[in-house]
Amino acid sequence: MRRKNRIPPSPLPQREGVDPVRVRLPPEGPWTTVREHLVERLSGAGAGVVDGMFTAGQVVDAAGRAVSPEAAYVPGMYVWFHRELPDEPAVPFPLTVVHQDEHIVVADKPHFLATTPRGSHVAETALARLRRELDIPTLGAAHRLDRLTAGLVLFTVRPGERGAYQTLFAERRVRKEYEAVAPYDPSLALPRTVRSRIVKERGILAAYEVAGEPNAVSRVELIDHRGELGWYRLLPATGQTHQLRVHMNALGLPILGDPLYPVVADAVPAGDFRRPLQLLARSLEFTDPVTGVEHRFHSAATLRAWSSYSDWAGQ
Repeated sequence: MRRKNRIPPSPLPQREGVDPVRVRLPPEGPWTTVREHLVERLSGAGAGVVDGMFTAGQVVDAAGRAVSPEAAYVPGMYVWFHRELPDEPAVPFPLTVVHQDEHIVVADKPHFLATTPRGSHVAETALARLRRELDIPTLGAAHRLDRLTAGLVLFTVRPGERGAYQTLFAERRVRKEYEAVAPYDPSLALPRTVRSRIVKERGILAAYEVAGEPNAVSRVELIDHRGELGWYRLLPATGQTHQLRVHMNALGLPILGDPLYPVVADAVPAGDFRRPLQLLARSLEFTDPVTGVEHRFHSAATLRAWSSYSDWAGQ
């Protein structure tokens, strides 16, 4: 039986709550040095960036020793380095801890704050912020919430328990309830369950529906309506990317503030937080896989287009 390769612990500490980048050298390739591989792998970093990292001793091996630019390529070798943190505008909204114990942290994430480091959102993310504010470097996300969506996110404290909580979401054993503000259509019969097949292609911003076996199921309920606005409860039974946004748009009820549906809008300038997507992850309910406790968490956030439409629309 082939033994699974054990990943060594990182020799570098976190920086601003962000883990160092770990790279495992592929089992085969044309490279003769570690530097050659990283130059190719990080080709988008800019001319001279990788060489500068080697010169500064910022690329290290499992023992924390600086790797020489002439170091021979060794298949399966691990190296670590810190990425240069991007210049990120601060998201000027609080990240509130709803619950914290020795196993989990549940946070109420604001609009515009990414859940985990990715792309141009690195230190200004919910995970990095919580690691810094709570001083829990081992904190990890059990699932993700879209950057533009506000509401509850579950994080785990102990790395060894993270898989158990992630499995809850993978096996749909977490009851999630969302709320949204969208146009009101009196001719649309609600509640109803929407089923379709959703595809999200890499490099394309918006997901879309195609013919085929449904992979996305959402229940849509009307909570209240006021003039041309509706306040909706959304209950996803599956977790496809942008599922609720796609299904609401398919019903002719695109969620207010959505920059992708029904059409991809012009890019919003960085730091423009005036019109957030009116979608909120209101509650999470599950049986704790470690303690057996029945949890139900509730977001205290409000959707501004419903609570203060004139203020929201005027910006």
